[in-house]
Amino acid sequence: MEGSLTDLSAYRLAKAGEDLETARENLESGKYRASVNRSYYAVLHALRAVTALDRFDSGKHSGIIAFINQNYVKTGVFDKQTSKMIDSCYRLREKADYDDFFLVAREDAALQIDKADAILRAVEQYIASRQDDRNEQ
Repeated sequence: MEGSLTDLSAYRLAKAGEDLETARENLESGKYRASVNRSYYAVLHALRAVTALDRFDSGKHSGIIAFINQNYVKTGVFDKQTSKMIDSCYRLREKADYDDFFLVAREDAALQIDKADAILRAVEQYIASRQDDRNEQ
């Protein structure tokens, strides 16, 4: 079963990378609202890559974020700045997707990509360190 959790985590992390690349493509083509959406989903899939290793999932985005904050931010695995970036990405995506007449500026979409990229790098480092720890045992 553990191998399948590792595979699931890797799949979700790859999905996050694809979404981040799509966010960049959308940014370059002037589709800022779509870019914000894809960069947020890159974050969500990266977080779900972590939660897969803990055998946790939630049908709600807020459930995933709360689990990460409780089990990874409060314990110091991820810093508080990561939590703030996650929250910021979540809120901007909600506005972009659901608020009528909400315009996303290029700068906001680009900043969202930067945040998503930083979160993905932190997740990749964490997952790699977790695998290294297991290999040493």
